[in-house]
Amino acid sequence: MAIMNISLPDSLEGFVDEQVAERGSSTGSEYVRELIRRDHDRQHLRKLLLVGAASPPAGPADEVWFEDLRERARNHAKK
Repeated sequence: MAIMNISLPDSLEGFVDEQVAERGSSTGSEYVRELIRRDHDRQHLRKLLLVGAASPPAGPADEVWFEDLRERARNHAKK
């Protein structure tokens, strides 16, 4: 794991300490890692949504489509 040091003004350090206590994080580093993971996931989801929005329309998401999806999920779970 890489090490990165950051400097925070006292007010932000106090905020991080409060968040660690309230959220049950064990350290400020754990809290910051979680924030970075969430931001990474948010950006990844945004990219996926933009790709989906730019793609051509698909067929209707009707009962047949959902049943096919359920069947594929069941088959995947069996593997």
